[in-house]
Amino acid sequence: MRTYATQMEAAKNGVITPEMEIVAAEEHLPKERIRERVAKGTICIPANIGHKSLHPAGVGEGLRTKMNVNLGISGDCHDYTAEFEKVNLALQFHCEAIMDLSNYGKTHTFRQQLIERSSAMVGTVPMYDAIGYFEKDLADLQASDFLEVLEAHAKQGVDFQTIHAGINRRIVEALKRRKRTTNIVSRGGSLLFAWMEMTGNENPFYEYYDDVLDILRKYDVTISLGDALRPGSIADSTDAAQVSELVELGALTERAWQRDVQVMVEGPGHMAMDEIAANMKLQKRLCHGAPFYVLGPLVTDIAPGYDHITSAIGGAIAAASGADFLCYVTPAEHLCLPDLQDVREGIIATKIAAHAADLANGLPGAREWDHAMSCARSTVDWEGMFEQAIDQEKARKYYESRPPQDRHTCSMCGKMCAMWTSNKILNGEADSLGLDAK
Repeated sequence: MRTYATQMEAAKNGVITPEMEIVAAEEHLPKERIRERVAKGTICIPANIGHKSLHPAGVGEGLRTKMNVNLGISGDCHDYTAEFEKVNLALQFHCEAIMDLSNYGKTHTFRQQLIERSSAMVGTVPMYDAIGYFEKDLADLQASDFLEVLEAHAKQGVDFQTIHAGINRRIVEALKRRKRTTNIVSRGGSLLFAWMEMTGNENPFYEYYDDVLDILRKYDVTISLGDALRPGSIADSTDAAQVSELVELGALTERAWQRDVQVMVEGPGHMAMDEIAANMKLQKRLCHGAPFYVLGPLVTDIAPGYDHITSAIGGAIAAASGADFLCYVTPAEHLCLPDLQDVREGIIATKIAAHAADLANGLPGAREWDHAMSCARSTVDWEGMFEQAIDQEKARKYYESRPPQDRHTCSMCGKMCAMWTSNKILNGEADSLGLDAK
């Protein structure tokens, strides 16, 4: 019988939970090391007590870079079947997290079905759901309403919730004094900002932060401290607003840990490459080593339709420099709700970024995967190559689309395949190269 409220409480009391055991085994690390870092807060294991289908994953210090897939229903595109196809794709590619960002109608049923079928951790932004949940205008919502939605999500089994608690009235005044190119690009942050301006009240997630923590602790929900003032353009990166909120998030992190609530801190959206590493170190310092969850960063603003690439570049640099959790970006970013193919491309791009960072960071098992692919290539073992590929289906499809005459090579090099030639020479088989003019 469970005798602890949260993973962090268990860890602080020397208890290694079943979730910690699973994480330790899959990360090839000692169980005690996982427990120590959960107790310290540098690793979190988002695992709501009500999410029965969950396969737990750890996020943080010394672990593989994890990734999240965003999906959900919107007013213009509310095809539930299409969204569950995206869920299935995310699970097929073993993505560790799925965020339901639905913002249209009654989202309860979709979210409940997602939690029931998802082995990946599930996250939400309760602020998105508040207006539809109560069927009120934004300005008519009360502070208690926001907390009620938060608890409704927690009670359903959501493993982590993005809470924009760092944007308070003091920081809003500073933001208004110093103009930004793209102002507030966080959807949840902009709604809170609008509510604060319309009502004259303090951010309820900040003012009643202790109540927020009480709710999250009850269900063992990890708080993902949202960055309402993340830069939405290269022009705004690492500005005073972003850094001021980050300082506030550091204080909120410590308050959560004091209540045994696990924490992730969310990070920048748009940022030039030369600023990324410094930002990762700044976050880790100001937020006391809490796991860092980043959207991108997108390293240029000029590539709509290709932002899965701009994001993958930034994500690889970020994760190699200390970020722990990457939120995928699809080619549809800034343009429309992504379709199934967009989601697939976003997943693959982010998985490449995450693995590239794990290689650079020397994570256990990362180099072995690449070595297995290299061995298959060395012996021109096509089935072996397909087996090791991140996207096996696409790799096989490309190969078969233009099949070579000799199956030991591909249609790019044909008889001049470097692997085939060098293997033959090194094996003393120069006479069997077959390099004739035919």
